[in-house]
Amino acid sequence: MTSDSPRDHISCLILRVALRDRVAFDMLYNSTSAKLFGTCLRVLKDRAEAEEAVQEVFIKIWLRADRFAVTGQSPMSWLIAVARHQAIDRLRVRREAASAIDDVALEISDPAPGPEARAVAAGARRQLDDCLGELEAGRADAVRSAYLEGDSYADLAARHDVPLNTMRTWLRRSLMRLKECLQR
Repeated sequence: MTSDSPRDHISCLILRVALRDRVAFDMLYNSTSAKLFGTCLRVLKDRAEAEEAVQEVFIKIWLRADRFAVTGQSPMSWLIAVARHQAIDRLRVRREAASAIDDVALEISDPAPGPEARAVAAGARRQLDDCLGELEAGRADAVRSAYLEGDSYADLAARHDVPLNTMRTWLRRSLMRLKECLQR
């Protein structure tokens, strides 16, 4: 018996499984399931889930054994990679489920800001109002309309009876002044 014999045996079994040989599939399962279970268990850290993952791994092997020859990997490396990917996929599903529960919990919680957040927002609002008060009335109105109410530059230019580029300049300069004021 050569040292490559077990490797060749596993390769032969995988190739026979690709031809839908049930006896070869049974032999492959008996030869490799313990190793693949260990791989899944190391990733999942849950015996029952690892057992389910191994069953899914062998379903994938049955369905995709024809891809083995294309990979160029050793037979056990290929089998372990299939097992590892299956276990990682199960971890992702587990995390997504936990994330979905967290998302639901966030939806249940009160979305209204707390007292501290309201106090900070009120202070910021007062500061913004004070800075808007330093602008000329028409320009402060244009800034409010553009950035708080969503009016277009063209609508603002028509309302204030100025060219479109003039309105853009007003808004850009007004924003620069607001930025300076808010940084004081």
